[in-house]
Amino acid sequence: MTEEEDPQKNADTQLYDVLVPPGVPRKIIADVLNKFDVELVGRKQRLYFANMEGDEREILAFRAPLEVAQEVEKFIFAELKEFIEEE
Repeated sequence: MTEEEDPQKNADTQLYDVLVPPGVPRKIIADVLNKFDVELVGRKQRLYFANMEGDEREILAFRAPLEVAQEVEKFIFAELKEFIEEE
């Protein structure tokens, strides 16, 4: 998780980004948006896996207060685990 401030939100509320790993099914992204009070944002991030050698890519992130961000992170990992086991 990366700490990120959002000027449109209450200045007292610290917001965090939960980065969405490339390849996460759209259904999981939609489920997060429906289940949690988060904002879907785009972020530029350098990636260092496969053939990407530090390429900067626009990736998705869910922006929320810390407690919600932690719940979202757990939810995504649980859903990905279930998705992989089905394959």
